[in-house]
Amino acid sequence: MARMYKVLGFWTGIIAVMAYLGDLTNMALLFLGQTILFVSLSYLNLSERMYIYIFGAYLTVFFVGFTYWTTFMMTPGAGGH
Repeated sequence: MARMYKVLGFWTGIIAVMAYLGDLTNMALLFLGQTILFVSLSYLNLSERMYIYIFGAYLTVFFVGFTYWTTFMMTPGAGGH
């Protein structure tokens, strides 16, 4: 299970690099933070159950944040396109 956290760290690192190259610095920093989190968790050698609990908590925080952002922060029709 620790290897899967290293895989998650790898892919979030790739996304961070691509976001940085696309001049999306906020997104790049967000994914860089996730990369550091996943890679550091992978070296803790926790039990498989604990890794699942941590991933469930991560998904819960993500979905709550994403729902909040899309509901209250994104204004329909704004953007001028």
